[in-house]
Formats: sequence, structure tokens, C-alpha cells
Amino acid sequence: MSATLNFAIVGAGMAGLSCATVLKQAGHTVRLFEKSRGPAGRMSTRRGEDWQCDTGAQYFTARDPDFRAEVDRWTDAGVAQQWTPRIRALDGLSTRNSRSTEERFVGFPRMTAPANFLALALPIEAKTTVTQLQRAPVGWRLHSTEQGLCDARFDAVLIAIPAPQAVPLLQGWAPELVAIASSAVMRGCWALMLRFDAPVSLPFDAAFINAGPLRWMARDSNKPGRGGPETWLLHANAEWSERHLDAPVESVAKIMLEAFHTFGGPSPTQWSAHRWRYADTEPVLNQVFAWDAKAGLGMCGDWLNGGKVEGAWISGSALARNVLESFAGRR
Repeated sequence: MSATLNFAIVGAGMAGLSCATVLKQAGHTVRLFEKSRGPAGRMSTRRGEDWQCDTGAQYFTARDPDFRAEVDRWTDAGVAQQWTPRIRALDGLSTRNSRSTEERFVGFPRMTAPANFLALALPIEAKTTVTQLQRAPVGWRLHSTEQGLCDARFDAVLIAIPAPQAVPLLQGWAPELVAIASSAVMRGCWALMLRFDAPVSLPFDAAFINAGPLRWMARDSNKPGRGGPETWLLHANAEWSERHLDAPVESVAKIMLEAFHTFGGPSPTQWSAHRWRYADTEPVLNQVFAWDAKAGLGMCGDWLNGGKVEGAWISGSALARNVLESFAGRR
């Protein structure tokens, strides 16, 4: 494959960034379209005047050899570090140390750092909401809310956004991809960020919770590179979040704080909530990616590959390699 191809990637989370990186390294042109202010997706960090808190992904693992090599590249570049918190498992009123000995990594100095590192080498059009795909005489054109019809033509469009958002873009163009995306049941998650004026005297830095509305809590300010005041992050479990997706923020925060109090957590000086509408997939899909070579359309994302940061990176890079093989086979 000698001719340069032009690829559009919708979504600049970890899957989209990974996909774009492989395609660009192969010598092709890529353009990423991201509706948010910048890359990272759920590897998100909320920042205030003198504080910050990771609101989405809390850490990532590196079981896959290729992804571990990528994480090593991130650590060498100073954008990721290993995190070794004191972790507990909390079951109602009982407490036990977590048996997990798995290595955990975080972005440094915030969770967005690895995504921003990848984005340095990639053209990203932020604040651009792609709403429609349009067939060109050869390939595809994109329509966005902010810019209207994009003047460029793309040999393929690769979708790296949550399944429910992918469906309307692909509707009418790729029935098999639509069927896959429609089969994914994605669930929401409420996140509550807590700020304190003094250290919180809990005997752990993070906890998996198996009772009540919470599923995770972590002393965010314990992570490498974090400065400023003491901050904690609470994640509600998916079932509870789904039941309260449209509840007022104040009532959601009240219930989550009450659960935090039952484990000894004090009242914060300040709190802020964020609702992740599409946080995980149940049941988990393990398809890795989806590619319709005839249409020139594909999908990648953590929702296609077991969730988590590692799954997203593998999904995006695997789709890119498959796309390259597909185009090479046509020549």
C-alpha cells in the first residue's frame, strides 16, 4: 500500500487516539473530531482554582504486552506513573484488605496526561460534534453542528464514541455495525468529587465497595503528582446510578455523602458532581473492534473490548491494523 489514505476518526478518547496513532505512523493522513474541549474521553480530570480530581478512569492496568510497552513509553515520557495505594474491600460494615497485587498506573500529573501526550502528534478538531456521515463519489464526508459539511473527503470513517452515539451516525450505512452497537447496553455512573481543608484520617487510600450505592472511593490527592488540598473521588455503582440518572444533583450528592459517612468519611468543604451517561457495558463485549470493509466504516472503543483504558487502547490499535490490512489487500 503506497498511496496515502485519508482517515476521519470520530472521538478522541484513548481508543480514537490509539487508532489514529497507528494510522499516522503507517504514513497516512488522519483527522480526529472531538465534541469536547480536548482529548481523553473518560480519562478525565476536573480542575478548580487550586485543586484537581480524576472524575472518570481512576487507574489503568497493563496486562497485554503491547500495551505494557506503550505504558513504559508513557512513563519514560513522564506522563504516567505507578500508583501503589492502600486498598481495602468494604462489604457493608466489614472491612478487609484487597487481595489484588496487580500493578496500577495513573496519568501524571493528572489522568489526562497520556491522552494529551498522544494528541501532541495528532490533528484534533475539538468542539466539533459530528452529526452525520455523507457518501461522497469516493469515500465519505462529515457534517458537524459547528462547521456544517466538512470540505475533506475520507477513505474511511472510524467511530470511537459510545455505542448509543455511534448508532445514529451509522444508521443506513452499515447495518452490521448498527446491530453490534445496538446490542451494547451501556450504563451510567455518578461521580462525586470531594475537597477537604485537612487530611482525611481513613486507614486506606482507595476502596472497592460491595454494598450500598457506592462501588469505589479513592483519595485522589494520594496519586503521584497531585498537589493542593485533600481530595476524594466517589463513584456510585451502575445499578444505583441508572436508577438515579435523572435525579437532582443535590439529592444524588446527599445519598453518596451519607454512604461515605458510614465508612468514616467526614463532610467535605466543597463537593462537585458529574454524571457519566455511558460509563460501562453490561454484559461486557469482547469483540475488540468492528470493521465493514465494503462500506469503509469501523468502530472501536472500550465498550467493544471489556471496558477500561487498556481495552480501549487495544481496540483502537487493532482496528487500525485491520483497516490497513484491508486497504492493502485491495491494491
